[in-house]
Amino acid sequence: MDTMRSPKVWKCLLVVALLASVTSLWGGVAFAAWTPTRPVEFNVPAGTGGGADLLARFVSPLFQKNNIVNQPFIVVNRSGGAGAEGFLYVKSKTGDENVIIVTLDNLFTTPLATGVPFNWKELTPISRLGLDWFVLWVNAESPYKTAKEYLEAVKKEPGKFKMGGTGTKQEDQIITVQIEQGFPGVKFAYVPFKGGGEVCVELVGKHIDSTVNNPSECVSHWRAGKVRPLAVIDHERIPLPEWDKIPTLKEATGVDISYQMLRGIFAAPNIKKEVQDGYVELFKKVSETQDWKTYVDQYALKPAFLAGPDYVKWLEQKEATTKDLMDKGGMLKK
Repeated sequence: MDTMRSPKVWKCLLVVALLASVTSLWGGVAFAAWTPTRPVEFNVPAGTGGGADLLARFVSPLFQKNNIVNQPFIVVNRSGGAGAEGFLYVKSKTGDENVIIVTLDNLFTTPLATGVPFNWKELTPISRLGLDWFVLWVNAESPYKTAKEYLEAVKKEPGKFKMGGTGTKQEDQIITVQIEQGFPGVKFAYVPFKGGGEVCVELVGKHIDSTVNNPSECVSHWRAGKVRPLAVIDHERIPLPEWDKIPTLKEATGVDISYQMLRGIFAAPNIKKEVQDGYVELFKKVSETQDWKTYVDQYALKPAFLAGPDYVKWLEQKEATTKDLMDKGGMLKK
């Protein structure tokens, strides 16, 4: 009897399995998350060669390379007005699912310093990819081997030494003012440029005396022996090989100053929730690739992926801190 009934049993099991599969599909379990169906415009509110530009140009091909999406991410630089051009452009693309922007701290500093009609809350937050350190750099042929030696020299001749940085009243100038306030008598001649890559080239050419560039903006020149790192502008050293040999400013001078910059992603205003969630998932997948982990190590970026309400809360706190620092430095738009 068992052998006679066996085919019927298998047929019944097959029917049950098919019914379960159909039920699962109807329940929505098998539906895929949103992904772009057209090329995505990946905006950079800064010039070429800087940290934001380097990050965007590295990340953009990873979506296709790692089979995350089959649409290209096309990088476009919109650096005018300290990044205001880029932010206002994306702000104008209400509901456009195929426009995103990578952000640095000019997300906060530009509207606070210029009064441009823009606030980050007008865009759609996607995710924080990481945080960027700042390093005090001098030319490799400079006689100064430590931050203490350099700052003592600056103090002796206020206004003579040129500190290069990206933009006016942006993060580089904020840090410069922090250093001046932390070391009474120290006064730099701050020289603004369009992007961090240009700043480091100027340092290599000895047209300026120092910078507080991000690691990614000077790493190639450091490896070529053209620039010298004196101190990390943070409470702790950068926990990566070779980078961990650079002392913090506190270790080098006794004065504790810290500043880390956002590397985040936003989309156009008023996109659908499923599109926002889709982008979060896409960038989360990128952050889990070996390519991204290699980038983080190579360019000394602090991995710090964050999304959802926690990201918004962090942005609110970061904006408040930035406003306070700019107020103390007299950089707010009156």
